[in-house]
This record gives sequence, C-alpha cells and structure tokens, in this order.
Amino acid sequence: MNRVIVNIILLVMLAGCVKQTEWPVPDQSSGLISVNAILTDEQRIHSITITLPVSEPNAIPHPVTGATVLITTADSLWFLTEDSVHPGNYLSDSTLVAILNTGYTMQINWEEKNYSAQASMVPGEVFNELIYKKNEGDDLYHIDWVASAFSVDNPAMWEVLIDWSFLPGFDTLDPAICRARLLFYTLPTLDVSQIFAPVVEQTSFPIGSVITERRYSLAPGHAEFIRQLLLETNWQGSMFPTANANVITNLSPGAIGYFGVCAVTELSLVVELR
Repeated sequence: MNRVIVNIILLVMLAGCVKQTEWPVPDQSSGLISVNAILTDEQRIHSITITLPVSEPNAIPHPVTGATVLITTADSLWFLTEDSVHPGNYLSDSTLVAILNTGYTMQINWEEKNYSAQASMVPGEVFNELIYKKNEGDDLYHIDWVASAFSVDNPAMWEVLIDWSFLPGFDTLDPAICRARLLFYTLPTLDVSQIFAPVVEQTSFPIGSVITERRYSLAPGHAEFIRQLLLETNWQGSMFPTANANVITNLSPGAIGYFGVCAVTELSLVVELR
C-alpha cells in the first residue's frame, strides 16, 4: 500500500514539472528570392519565374513583382517583361533562342539588390519513344518506361505531356482533369534513395490519347541541382532517407533555384490498342 502511495506522489510531482513550451523555428528563407529559369533552343517566348520562398508545405509562393530581368550574351541582350496576368513571371520575346557554344548570363535587379547566374547548353539527342502498357482491371493505359534513370554522359530531364480531353466521353469534362504532365530524369549518379523511392500515383489514360515526349539536355551542374532537389523532395520517405541539406544553386548569394540552358528534342505519338 505504501508503495502505491509513493508512486502516486511521484507521478503528481512529475506532472507538475510539465510545462508547454513554444520553440521558435527560425525562417531560413528570410531575404531570399527563388528563381526558376530555363532557356531552350526553341523559337518561343521563354518565361522566368521569381517568387519568395515559402516555409510551409503546399503554401502558395508570393510573386516577386517589379523586378528588372535581362539575359545577355557576348553580343546580344534581351529585356524580359513581367506578365500582367501572372505576376512574378517574366517573359522574353521570340528572338531569344539558345545556341551551342554560347554563354548566357541572367541578371535580376529587385529592391536595389542584384542577382546573377551564368549557364550554357549541351547538345540534345534523338531518343526512342516511351513504352506504355494496359492497366490490369480496366481499359486504360499507363507509362511503363521512358528512359534509363542512369547515364554518366547524357543526363536529361524528360517532360511527358498526355492529353485525352478531346476524346468522346471526355470532351465535356474540365480539360484540366483530362491532361497530365509527368517528369522523369536521367542522371549521372544512382542513389539508394532513388532506387527505393516512395511509390508515386499512377496516371492512367485511354486509347487515342496524344502523348508528347520532350527531352531536355542537362549540363553537369544542372543535373546535380536536380539530383539534390529530388533527394530533398520526391526521394524522401524511402527506406533510406538522406539528411536534409541546402540544394546547390548557380545563382549569386541571396537567390536560390537554378538558371539552366537546355537543348530540346521532341516526338509525339497516339496511344493505340495493345
């Protein structure tokens, strides 16, 4: 009986020592801007997106407006204009077409601060079309293979655009739910976290869908940036997670993200009965 009383007294004393404490988490992104910039060898309008970093998952980033953005080479200069419909997006004209053996410099001025980055392009390559297979249990299809995940000499980013919004039975639906954009990567390293990455949701699509496959060539620094970004995002939560760390950047101090120049090769196909 005495032992029970002693245990009760100890529990009361320990409970009395519990005190709620608020641990302030410092905002490591204070004063930074985030830049997403890729130039290609396509004759089109290029977009550079500048936002403020977010500290909460799934938070909507605040656009950086009123910046001055320009792209220069040894003999050319392009001023980018902010999109009035989408603040924080800065658009070039269609004369900005990246070419090989040329260095490109991006310069940003915002709130009396200057940021810059340099990049150049590596050649593009032709490629074999992706493989799709029929689902088990329904009449839809899914992407089974796009490219090798590992290549020392030819890293690349693969953008796969799938559209079935125009097909009968889907043409009355919201087009946004009848289209998909998937990204795949071929990198010069092979990480354990990549091999045992968490399973991602499968995207299914019907016969007749149009698939556009785009290959972006990656310079070595660009490939390493993507690798580190994946280690912090898509590949986290696997059986072999990595310690969190800052992702590299080729931007000057005060900015995060990456400025890349890519050669793009493209092919299209229509999903057929298999």
